[in-house]
Amino acid sequence: MINIGCHVSIAGSLAQAIPRAQERTCSTCQIFTCNPRSWKTKPLTAEAASTFRQAVEESGIAPVVAHMPYLPNPATPRPDVWEKSVSAIVEEVERCRMLGIPYLVTHLGSSLGSDAAAARERAITAIGKGVAAAEGEVIILLENTAGTQNSIGTTFEEIAMIMEGVEQYGPVGVCFDTCHAFAAGYDLRTAEATDSVVRHFDAAIGLSHLKIIHLNDTLSELNGRRDRHAHIGLGMIGEKGIRSVVTHPALRALPFICETPVDCRRNDRGNIACARKLAEEAGTGVPSHPTI
Repeated sequence: MINIGCHVSIAGSLAQAIPRAQERTCSTCQIFTCNPRSWKTKPLTAEAASTFRQAVEESGIAPVVAHMPYLPNPATPRPDVWEKSVSAIVEEVERCRMLGIPYLVTHLGSSLGSDAAAARERAITAIGKGVAAAEGEVIILLENTAGTQNSIGTTFEEIAMIMEGVEQYGPVGVCFDTCHAFAAGYDLRTAEATDSVVRHFDAAIGLSHLKIIHLNDTLSELNGRRDRHAHIGLGMIGEKGIRSVVTHPALRALPFICETPVDCRRNDRGNIACARKLAEEAGTGVPSHPTI
C-alpha cells in the first residue's frame, strides 16, 4: 500500500493536525507550523512541541512534513524582503527541529523580473543559511514550480544548479509536484511519458535526492504554466497519468502528499482513497514501467 496523505490544518494547536490527518486516513501528512500568511510567528513552546511529538508518535503517521509559509521569497531582489525571508527560513528550520519534523518544503521564489542568475544566487544563499542552521536534523526540500512568470526552479536543470550551490551548506533534497511539473511541460499522462520524466529527473538531479511527491492533478494544459491544482484523476493528468506516478518503481515507495481542492465533488479523504485505488490497480492491465 502506498504511503499517502494530505496537507492538514493546525487550527487550534499543532497537535490537533494529527487527529485531522487520521480522520482523512493519512499515513503521512503535511502542515504549516505557523500562520502561512504572516511574517510574525507565535513562539513555539517546549510544551507544545512535546505534545505534538507525542501525538505523531502515537498516530504512526510518518513522515510529517512542513511547508514554508507563503510570504518568504528567497530569490527576491528587494533587500528588506530577502532579509525577512532568510530569517523566516532559519526560524522555520528551528521549529521543525523542535517538532521532530524531518523535511521542510520550500518554493524557490520569484525573481520579480530581475536577472535570473542573480535570483538563483540569492535563493542559494537564503536557503543555504537554513540548511546550515538545520545541521542535518532537518532536510530542506526544493519544490519544482509551474513556470509562472518570473518563478525559478521550473526545470530540473535549474533545480540542479541551485542544489549544487546549496549543498555547500549541507544536505538538501527535492519535493516533486506533479501539478507543477505538468504545467511546466513534463508529460505525466502515460506510463511511458512518466518513465521518461523520471529518467530525465534522475539524469539531471538524481533520484536519491527525491524525498517527497506532491500528488496533485491540474487544470493547466501541458506546458500551460498555470499553478491550478485539481482533484486526483479529474484534471489534465487524469487517472491513467496519476496511476503511472504512484505505481512507478522509482516512485511508489516515496511519501505522496495531496494538496487538492475540497468541494462538493470530493474532499481530502476522497482524493486519498482515489489515489490508493489507482495504486492498487497495478498489475491489472496497467502497462509496466521500465526499471530505473
